Amino acid sequence: MTTQKSISPLRLAVLISGGGRTLLNLQERIRSGLLNAKIVQVISSRADVAGVERSRAVHLPTVVIERKLLSYTQFQEQITQHVFGADLICMAGFLSLWRIPEAFSGRVINIHPALLPEFGGHGMYGLRVHRAVLAAGRKESGCTVHFCDNEYDHGSIILQRRVPVLDDDTPERLADRVFEQECIAYPEAIEWFASGQIELPAR
Repeated sequence: MTTQKSISPLRLAVLISGGGRTLLNLQERIRSGLLNAKIVQVISSRADVAGVERSRAVHLPTVVIERKLLSYTQFQEQITQHVFGADLICMAGFLSLWRIPEAFSGRVINIHPALLPEFGGHGMYGLRVHRAVLAAGRKESGCTVHFCDNEYDHGSIILQRRVPVLDDDTPERLADRVFEQECIAYPEAIEWFASGQIELPAR
């Protein structure tokens, strides 16, 4: 009789700056056995956000590295130090720019609440994105999971999930429908990474 060798969980570092809903979705997928991963580090760029309390409430190792309290170099170095040892770094509403060292190239991903390359870039986050989609008169929106480089919301796209934009949509209602798809897309992209189903961007 042969037994199948178990695959070690993918070690994740998750970077947040806000409420931590994406973080909690990943942790719930892990807890329920739907995602073979382990969150080994949570990093917040702000101390006063709900994501820090939520992360600690589910007993995840959590550190606050506040950009406004550090020099540019200190901030970059501390982020790099704390993600060391993770297999994959997941941006989850992280609003500061971390200059990704060469050693982490192809191992940092982000999820954005629009269909990139539109409606991305510095300052485009949260309801700002959904307001912009509605103002542009788009009939479709969604979310994008992509590899990160050293530009905001830029890098090779891994996958997208789409939702219709309804005639009576508000930014809040559109955000809710897009977030439902984010909760599916991000774990799926992580699974693809773990199983080698996605091609890493060229260095």
